[in-house]
Amino acid sequence: MNRKAKTLLVLALVAVVGMAFRVSWNALRDVARAIGADGTAATLYPFVVDGLMALALVAALVLTDDARKFALRVLAAYTLASLVLNYVHGLLPELHSDSVDWTRLADWDPANWALVLLATSLPVGSIYFGSDLVAKVLHHRPVVDHHGDKSTQTDVNQSTSDQDEPQVEQPEPMGEVDSSPADPVDPIGTRPQLAVAAESTRPRRATGRVPVAARSSRPVRTDDELLSEARSLTESWPIEKLTGEGIRKALRTSPAKARVMREALKAERERDAAAVAG
Repeated sequence: MNRKAKTLLVLALVAVVGMAFRVSWNALRDVARAIGADGTAATLYPFVVDGLMALALVAALVLTDDARKFALRVLAAYTLASLVLNYVHGLLPELHSDSVDWTRLADWDPANWALVLLATSLPVGSIYFGSDLVAKVLHHRPVVDHHGDKSTQTDVNQSTSDQDEPQVEQPEPMGEVDSSPADPVDPIGTRPQLAVAAESTRPRRATGRVPVAARSSRPVRTDDELLSEARSLTESWPIEKLTGEGIRKALRTSPAKARVMREALKAERERDAAAVAG
């Protein structure tokens, strides 16, 4: 529904409520005169009853939980009281006269006493219930869903933490670990080797010097031995399949060594191709 339609709907509702109040105002004014109210009091009496109904309705829309139930009970009680007094006004033709003075609201005494008690107690009830409803509305604090905010903030923090966490390179479960992953050739050969447990289900980063008993028993191959073995294994491979990852898996060596072997094998094949073409 667009804004214009909503505005028209609200205006129509206000018009209907205004006309209904005017009809009820006539009956309640005559009842107030019948119980002894003067002209001014009788004119204001309908605002005491029907006005509190409107106040209770607004409070019910604002309040929550027990306070909202209390506002709805006040709304229901004053609606019923206004209905009873309007009904009595319709049963007593003498109340319709402009010169009406003190009169009975029912022929049966107990009914008359009850109706007079109802009509006279409504202003007092309006003071008490109206003040209570206004106090509840003024002290009302909207409920904030901290749990949802906390869950959202936790997800954001976890996502940020996951993004900021450095990627840990997992060691190879099997195979030879090169003593110098950054340099293809290690002339000194004195750098410590890193050992990885073969049957570990959760690889862990080495944090210190590895005991001799835990090191791999496979001897370290030299560059010439690796190149010779690489030639033998990749002899039937096309040049497109000479990748570092493929050579690394075939030789079971480190990525750095695999890249060195790849470049060496490609260079040899290019020389052979050039020699054949020449």
